Amino acid sequence: MSEQPLPREIRCVLVPVGNLRLLLPNATVAEVITLPTPEPLDDAPDWVLGRIAWRGWRVPLISFTKLAGAQEADSELSVRVAVLKALGGNPKLPFIAVVTQGFPRLTTLNAELIIPTHDGTPLPAGVKAEVLVRDDVAVIPDLEGIEAALTEMFALAS
Repeated sequence: MSEQPLPREIRCVLVPVGNLRLLLPNATVAEVITLPTPEPLDDAPDWVLGRIAWRGWRVPLISFTKLAGAQEADSELSVRVAVLKALGGNPKLPFIAVVTQGFPRLTTLNAELIIPTHDGTPLPAGVKAEVLVRDDVAVIPDLEGIEAALTEMFALAS
């Protein structure tokens, strides 16, 4: 069985969160919605804002800026939620929601357009890589790590 070649280009989104831009494959974003009132969770870390109801699911809502210790955005900006498809295959956690400011911006990228910018210092929590995409500084979130932390938190709570 031969391996499929990697695509030359991939459709991505730059999702504004605080003073950061998350770089994600477009297929990861299920929907962008207005911010509903989250259901609080007892004993959750400060970056877990609660759970929101979305299409019959109770989806954990996270603040990536609190997780990564980044600056919050201007409170005047329109606050939304990006519902992301979880990657771990956990049937109890198929989606994760992230607070955003504004709408994600679609872009098509290839390997030449993504330049690593990490200087070797430890990366903030929740960050897999720091990159330059054209003229935008962006972070690639550690979705697997975030999902694992949420799964462990929910397992301890039950």
